[in-house]
Amino acid sequence: MYLRKAEFRRTVGAPAKLNLYLEVLGRRDDGYHELETLLVPLRLRDSLSLEPTPPTKAGRPGPIHVRVCSAFPLESVAEKQDLPPPGEKNLVFQALELLRRASGCSHGAHVELVKRVPLAAGLGGGSSDAAAALALANRAWGLHWDPQRLAVLAAEIGSDVPFFLARGPAVCRGRGERVEPVAGLLPLHFVIAKPRWGLQTNDVYRALDSQPPAEDGSHADRLAGLLRALRRGSWSELGRWMGNRLQGAAAALLPWVEQTQAAFAQLDFVGHQLTGSGTAYFGVCRHAQHARRLATILRTRHLGLVYVTRSC
Repeated sequence: MYLRKAEFRRTVGAPAKLNLYLEVLGRRDDGYHELETLLVPLRLRDSLSLEPTPPTKAGRPGPIHVRVCSAFPLESVAEKQDLPPPGEKNLVFQALELLRRASGCSHGAHVELVKRVPLAAGLGGGSSDAAAALALANRAWGLHWDPQRLAVLAAEIGSDVPFFLARGPAVCRGRGERVEPVAGLLPLHFVIAKPRWGLQTNDVYRALDSQPPAEDGSHADRLAGLLRALRRGSWSELGRWMGNRLQGAAAALLPWVEQTQAAFAQLDFVGHQLTGSGTAYFGVCRHAQHARRLATILRTRHLGLVYVTRSC
């Protein structure tokens, strides 16, 4: 998250994320699933600006306004759902209201959110926007909450939100809210394909629950192997240890997943898989030129939007 300040208006970049590894360890008593996942933030990011406003003259909390727009020309936006909902249904609005209630603050905010990260893609765009809003309001409203206190509140908003407050690669556990930063990972270049269609996370988990449990060895060994490969820069090992337990469930709901997997398999990616619960599918490349070459090929396959980006 990168901050710049101009008078009282503050702006941050809200990065997307990719799951290089995702294992589902079981269903919990509270209805959530126990996860273990390795997340990396990307240079692909939204932009969020916040300007604080004072309480009303009547002493009531100031209004929170969230304006959402696309960074792309209108003709390139496939559907209206490519933009998040306005008003109280917007995750940024909900994050600011939650922080205001928890802190007792009565300030309001004018927020402008410029979207570049596609929705319903498993890229964490909404969660990242919410984390950015929390970080900005924490400063703009003069709350000075420490990162741990802010992360506890972030977990109430969504499972991925605490990760985006950590500002770097991390292993996340629980339902995603327990964040363990990891260091020493090599920079990675990616090609991401995103179809017009989206998948609902709840539907993917229901599809997973209907499948027989997988038995493919120790998840701890797989994660350790992946982290070791990422620190050593071992491309062959990296592709071997990557994995996403949700991919089969997502493919059962959306044939595009298997079609895209087949298209990526024909090219010389280091490794490739679904991110999160989908629908975005990504491949790891050896360097920027490699990523640009493979993206050019994939854009001829009519798989949807194709992005080139890197970790940050």
